[in-house]
Amino acid sequence: MGLHDGHRQRKRERFLKQGADGLADHEVLELLLYYAIPRRDTNELAHRLIQHFGTLDAVFQAPPEALMQVSGIGENAAVLLNLVPAAQRCARRSVSAERILNSVERCGAYFMDLLDAQRRELLYQVCLDGKGKVLSCKCLSQGSADMTSLSIRQVVENALLSGAAGVVLGHNHPSGVALPSAEDRAATLQVRDALATMDIRLLDHIIVADGDFVSMEASGLLYG
Repeated sequence: MGLHDGHRQRKRERFLKQGADGLADHEVLELLLYYAIPRRDTNELAHRLIQHFGTLDAVFQAPPEALMQVSGIGENAAVLLNLVPAAQRCARRSVSAERILNSVERCGAYFMDLLDAQRRELLYQVCLDGKGKVLSCKCLSQGSADMTSLSIRQVVENALLSGAAGVVLGHNHPSGVALPSAEDRAATLQVRDALATMDIRLLDHIIVADGDFVSMEASGLLYG
C-alpha cells in the first residue's frame, strides 16, 4: 500500500457514507483530484486551488489554461475539473429535452437555468418545433467576448439538422448587465436573416446576467 492509499480510502468511504455535503470544499477537490493525480498527496493542491480562485465553484468554472497556471495542475487534472460543470450542463439539457418554450417567460427561465452563475461567456442555440418543443440545445461558443465570433453557418446547419421551425439563442454576460450590446444586436439580425432564407424563424435571443434576463424579442430588438 502506498503512502497515501489509506488516507484516500478513508476519504472515499466518507464520501460514500455522507455524500459531498459531508466534505469540506477542499476535500471535494482533493477526492476528485485523486483520479487525475494517482500517486501524489492532493490535499495541499486542493487548498492552493481554492486559495487561488477563491471558491470551489470558481475552480470548476475556470478555463483549463487558468487551472494549469496553478503549480501541480497538469492537463489531465484541468480537463477533469472542467468536466464537472460540463457534465452538469449536459444533465440540465437532458432534463429539459421535453420542455415547451412558447413564451418569453419560459425562454427566459430556460436560459436562466442554463447560464446563470456561469463565469465564462457561453452562447447556446435551442431549436424548436412548431409548438415550441425543444428539439436540440447546442453550445455554439465558450469564452467569447461578444457575439461577433458567432458562426451563422453553424446556426443554420444546426436548425436544418434538427428540423426546426424556430430557433432561440441565449448567452450570458458574466461580468455585466443583461442588456444586448450593439454587436449582439447586429449579429442577431444577421442570424435572423440567414434563417429566414430557410423559412426558419429566429424567435428570440435571451441575454442572462446577474440573476436577470432580457428578451430581444420582447424589447423589439429583433426587428429593423
